[in-house]
Amino acid sequence: MGAVTDDEVIRKRLLIDGDGAGDDRRINLLVKSFIKWCNSGSQEEGYSQYQRMLSTLSQCEFSMGKTLLVYDMNLREMENYEKIYKDIENSIAAAHEKISECKKQILQAKRIRKNRQEYDALAKVIQHHPDRHETLKQLEALGKELQNLSHIKENVEDKLELRRKQFHVLLSTIHELQQTLESKCCSLVIDITGLSFSRSKGITTSGSGIAVQLRLVTSCIGRIFSPVVVQSLRLL
Repeated sequence: MGAVTDDEVIRKRLLIDGDGAGDDRRINLLVKSFIKWCNSGSQEEGYSQYQRMLSTLSQCEFSMGKTLLVYDMNLREMENYEKIYKDIENSIAAAHEKISECKKQILQAKRIRKNRQEYDALAKVIQHHPDRHETLKQLEALGKELQNLSHIKENVEDKLELRRKQFHVLLSTIHELQQTLESKCCSLVIDITGLSFSRSKGITTSGSGIAVQLRLVTSCIGRIFSPVVVQSLRLL
């Protein structure tokens, strides 16, 4: 309770004293002067107390005016501080916007730098290749070479088709020749068989004639299965 009482007393003193310039003492002095003025016995003493009262009132009025001026100054300072606070808030918001814009610019600069690095890498790769004019010349030469190869291919295909037809004709001729040789060989075999049969019957024939006929049969068989013909077929 004592601490609370002391706080209340101090609070009241501050409310009365104002800024601590002795207003409460002046008021007390004014009250005492007023009491003395009321209880004064002579006119001179009353006049003296009256002058003291006026002086004390002047001091109180001066202190009150000073306090009012300080109050007005504090109000203006509060308004100024509020304005400064708003300006600071606006500056902070502008700084945040500027930071966001700078971040965007940094990202854009990084992207541009990355693109430039990629462009430089592509330019180095392109420098290792021939220029457009040289490439067009090479393409034109390759086109002509392809045309020549196409003509050569057509000629080869035509020759191949001709060789196929010739081979087909050759096979037909060989087949006919084989049939002819087979028929001749068969007739020779029949003649030899008849000759042998006649010999068994007592008919004599010269040995040179029989040898000639055997050589003809052997020649026919060799022609049918001649390796020269097979080699010719392989070459075709």
